[in-house]
Amino acid sequence: MMTPPVFPTDRSGKMNNRAQAVTVNGQHRSNKRPPHVPHETTPPSPLLVKFRSSRDQNWEFEAILGHIVEFSKDQYGSRFIQQTLEKADLERKETLFAEIAPNHINPLLRHVIQKFLDYGTEVQIATIVTLVEDQAYELSLDIYGCRVVQKAIETVSKDHQKTIISKLEPEIFDCIRHSNGNHVIQKLVEVVDPSLLTFLPFISENLCTLAKHPYGCRVLQRCLEHLSVKHSQDILDAVHTNVVELMEDQYGNYVIQFIIQNGRVHDQTKIMNKICSDFINLGRHKYASNVCERALVCADSDLRARMINELLRGDPRDFKQESPLSIMVKDQYGNYVLQQALRVAEGEQKRNLSELLPPLLSFLQETTTNYSRSITSSKSGGVFRCWL
Repeated sequence: MMTPPVFPTDRSGKMNNRAQAVTVNGQHRSNKRPPHVPHETTPPSPLLVKFRSSRDQNWEFEAILGHIVEFSKDQYGSRFIQQTLEKADLERKETLFAEIAPNHINPLLRHVIQKFLDYGTEVQIATIVTLVEDQAYELSLDIYGCRVVQKAIETVSKDHQKTIISKLEPEIFDCIRHSNGNHVIQKLVEVVDPSLLTFLPFISENLCTLAKHPYGCRVLQRCLEHLSVKHSQDILDAVHTNVVELMEDQYGNYVIQFIIQNGRVHDQTKIMNKICSDFINLGRHKYASNVCERALVCADSDLRARMINELLRGDPRDFKQESPLSIMVKDQYGNYVLQQALRVAEGEQKRNLSELLPPLLSFLQETTTNYSRSITSSKSGGVFRCWL
């Protein structure tokens, strides 16, 4: 079973939401978003107030006629309408639909509209789908509207899916990088026939820009999770071309971790060989160190042994010389990688690390005053801990 995608929960904490300039296919654009316009709110009618305070009573559908839109916007009123719709006859469905389906989709009616996609008549469903197609981009960027688009994508035929994609494709960059729009693109990747995803070349051509974005990296992980090798190969090729750059990025490193954990053996091995070739430097990088930890956990025994051998190079017993082990012990990111290596090491490597660390830690404790971090190593029969 495929492990769920790894999503950004970066050690560094806060996300930088300031507008940044980006280059897409040679064109300079800004990711600055239009100001958010809050949805209008109006005081509830006396009928809705009465309904909220007496929901345990057996309300009749006819009692709320003329207030369907208002009730559809309310948590409890919407639930009542949805339950009514599940059991409604044709006449009631027509009455309901006449009130909620003007010439556009109101995102605040999302729950009732989605229920119509499941229980409406063919004509009602076709009407909603047409409206969703016409408003696909605007709805996709709306916190509520994006749910309606996702539901439509799951429900409609391939022809309608193609139409929705055609409406979004001119603004695919903004959709992928939008807090709501990215969920619509993920849903397309998840449920639509890959041959219909005509925006995939755009993703591979702009892979670095997208992988370095908090929402773009999520879309990429969905692509790697759901697409076949045939449809994801260009994306993977772009990843391998920029693998070190992505390892060292705040969000790009999650894409690399995802491949290490869930990718094909060929791609995993290719990335881990790159890590082995510069393990000490990558292990001391703020973001690449996370990739090194993931690689130590997911690697086969041979690749893991190669990584740990990088820690054991030189003579760690010669305290006058900087060895990879002493460098990693003292580094604010490298020490996490070292701790992971201690947890997963086996056989002779584990014995070597367990024997070399205590005297090294004691020496550093006596001679170093500008560090304050914990180094731990698991060993059969006990745990070493030293504060430097």
